[in-house]
Amino acid sequence: MAQEVKTTCPYCGVGCGVIARVGDDGAVSVKGDPEHPANFGRLCSKGSALAETLDLDGRLLHPEIGGRRAGWSEALDLVAERFSRSIAEHGPDSVAFYVSGQLLTEDYYIANKLMKGFIGSANIDTNSRLCMSSSVAGHRRAFGSDTVPGAYEDLELAELVVLTGSNLAWCHPVLYQRLSAAKANRPEMKIVVIDPRRTMTADIADMHLAIAPDGDVALFNGLLAHLAASGAVDRNYISNYTSGFDEAVAAASRLDLPAFCTATGLTVAQLRAFFRLFETTEKVVTCYSQGVNQSAAGTDKVNAIINCHLATGRIGRPGMGPFSLTGQPNAMGGREVGGLANMLAAHMDIEKSLHRDQVRRFWGAPAVASKPGLKAVDMFHAVADGRIQALWIMATNPVVSMPDADAVEAAIKACPFVVVSDIVRDTDTARHAHVLLPSLGWGEKDGTVTNSERRISRQRPFLAAPGEARPDWWQLAEVGRRMGFAAAFTHGSPAEIFAEHAALSGFENEGRRDFNISAHAEIDGPAYDGLRPFQWPQPQGSAPQKKRFFAEGAFYHPDGRARLVAVEVPRPRGANDAFPFTLNTGRVRDHWHTMTRTGKSARLSGHLAEPFVEIHPRDAKGAGISDADLVTLESPHGAAIVRALVTDRQAEGNLFVPMHWNDQFASKARIDALVAPVTDPVSGQPASKNMPVRASRFAAAAYGFAVSARKPQELDAAYWALARAEGGWRVELAFAETNADWLDWCRKTFAIAAGIEPIGYTDRTSGELRLAFFEGDRLLATLFLSPRPVAVARSWAVSQLGASHHNLAKRFAVTAGRPGANTPDPGATVCSCFSVGVNQITAAVRDGCHSVEAVGERLSAGTNCGSCRAEIKGIINGCLTLAAE
Repeated sequence: MAQEVKTTCPYCGVGCGVIARVGDDGAVSVKGDPEHPANFGRLCSKGSALAETLDLDGRLLHPEIGGRRAGWSEALDLVAERFSRSIAEHGPDSVAFYVSGQLLTEDYYIANKLMKGFIGSANIDTNSRLCMSSSVAGHRRAFGSDTVPGAYEDLELAELVVLTGSNLAWCHPVLYQRLSAAKANRPEMKIVVIDPRRTMTADIADMHLAIAPDGDVALFNGLLAHLAASGAVDRNYISNYTSGFDEAVAAASRLDLPAFCTATGLTVAQLRAFFRLFETTEKVVTCYSQGVNQSAAGTDKVNAIINCHLATGRIGRPGMGPFSLTGQPNAMGGREVGGLANMLAAHMDIEKSLHRDQVRRFWGAPAVASKPGLKAVDMFHAVADGRIQALWIMATNPVVSMPDADAVEAAIKACPFVVVSDIVRDTDTARHAHVLLPSLGWGEKDGTVTNSERRISRQRPFLAAPGEARPDWWQLAEVGRRMGFAAAFTHGSPAEIFAEHAALSGFENEGRRDFNISAHAEIDGPAYDGLRPFQWPQPQGSAPQKKRFFAEGAFYHPDGRARLVAVEVPRPRGANDAFPFTLNTGRVRDHWHTMTRTGKSARLSGHLAEPFVEIHPRDAKGAGISDADLVTLESPHGAAIVRALVTDRQAEGNLFVPMHWNDQFASKARIDALVAPVTDPVSGQPASKNMPVRASRFAAAAYGFAVSARKPQELDAAYWALARAEGGWRVELAFAETNADWLDWCRKTFAIAAGIEPIGYTDRTSGELRLAFFEGDRLLATLFLSPRPVAVARSWAVSQLGASHHNLAKRFAVTAGRPGANTPDPGATVCSCFSVGVNQITAAVRDGCHSVEAVGERLSAGTNCGSCRAEIKGIINGCLTLAAE
């Protein structure tokens, strides 16, 4: 009988509610939960495609030791023995856990308890270090705690929303929808986007400030100086609830207006317009994300923003406040349990003996770690130099995501003992594991996550655990028992872990800490199963608490006051003569992290199917690069080959490359291999947004495009990029030299049987080659080659994998690379939710659909997640401009 289960999306920190339906035939469908207060039924393209990512292809289903299948007891015994031996021989700091914002809070809690409480080291860090640790550090400096003051509804109540370092439309699409709808309802609302790139988010902005890389401290210092000079500060709030105002203003006033222009790359007119808008608008929310955090000055950027809100008292009230937008689904939950190397559980401080004693007594731990552990970059340095002898990596892929990724890979490869817990067997990191442990994935997991507005929601299982996969918390607890700590790891369910976590949050708290969910300390299994989304704090014995913090002070420094932090404008870093471009990295709309989940969806791969570099037209011309050329990017640390996307949305001198592609999906596109291991001195967060690189055209003897019903094997090409397609795979190719026998190459690459002969042709004049292989009326594979980037109707070619080719005309249309006159080509995918292509939108515009809404009515494009609306608007404007000419 069909069932519906309410759960939570596993992607970004918005924390959208999802309803998963499992049909009588086992088929899964998903939709947004209209009752969940994070999204009210909305989903983005990734969330809408979740059901397409649940197959078991590539899943790790059994424990493995040295590449052979093993039983759980043997694998766990080995993990416990090797960790125990390393501790006995080299001390507790010789072992480490590197965990993930993809873990559930219950997994995170057991990992932190085992490492910090019973192993006695704080060498547990998380990939959240790479995205949100500067926000954590900035919050703790300003507020005395890692507290997000506001709530999502503040975006809808604000009169001015400032988005800095946040491509909201692509990285937090449901919040973008909420903001866009609010502006449509109240056109007088103002939106400012601060970003070196003109991203799709900027298309709803009243003001786009194309700031210089790392210019944020200067911008918000300039704003603070302006507010102080113009008398636009709240003297009562400053006097009653803060300290450090004079020092912060003095530091902010060291530069004059021309110097602020130099540091930000903005004009005097732009600065004055922004300062005036902020000054004269009461309800202001400033949202910030990776463009702020991923910087060598990330913590100072966060405090420069918070300073402006503290100085004006615009915090903790409806429609006001600084707002950190979390990257991962449970980065906040990880912060709550102490998943970072410099934190304890329940927002307690590892540096404070009182807090260490409280945690020790609550856990009954022998010796809680007494000093911070190694943060992510330093942790892998310690792996490289041998200080760490045993490493357990959970639910993350640091060989792709860490800066200086090649060096990280070498360190992991040389480590004496590496354990990887994952759902995927073959990742760039898992290939170096001595022990592989199969974990549960979304739809199988059972636990909680916390989103960016401090809202805790349940992830509930609706699928049976495949093979021998087990929860991460269970794996950790079993190892803890085997290491001699059985009495502390008796948990039999995630409900028991959550209850312990909730009890610790209220243990000897008495209001001295912000995080308190002790109202749930006695929760049992049925109540846990039915737990509804809630925001913390929820102390025991009280009604649900206020949604916002700090409107009337009550900060968590010992004196109860917030700190305005004096920050200095950082010295410029970036481009130089040898490496004249500044590289910025980030996400795209339809993919997530290292694509182990989204890479399974043909629909999500349809929008952007290969790694690319955004480059300004003048920069491209100067480097001899044309649109669709391949480009070699180089830094002192590594190199990559990506496709050129020439666009004036990119600022001159700057390049943007997404961080998703890896060795499973491309030949040489692990972009973090180019990024230096430079970190913020306070937070330890890597500076992934400002890396000097050089760019040059990759000279290929031949370019190719192919579609195949089978996954291509051992791609022998100088460049390749692989993507799922309906009915098979698509692959972009480039070759350093031509092949004497392309037929043999195709047979090996696409597993074409010897008896199947292709149709096609070779044009010796143009250098073009087309081959297509059929079995019956089914297309097996086709290859297009050209001395130039291949001009083929790609979306149409991919669709031929599912078409019937019962006559020669249809077969020769495949080798032509374009449909016949009566068969329209949808063009490159614009709307992933409904698989609508650019040619379909263009045709609708020519037919009179001159607004995004009209296109939506005709084609449905842009009516679900809304992430493509800016692109649709651009296509409409382009068509109307051409028509006018």
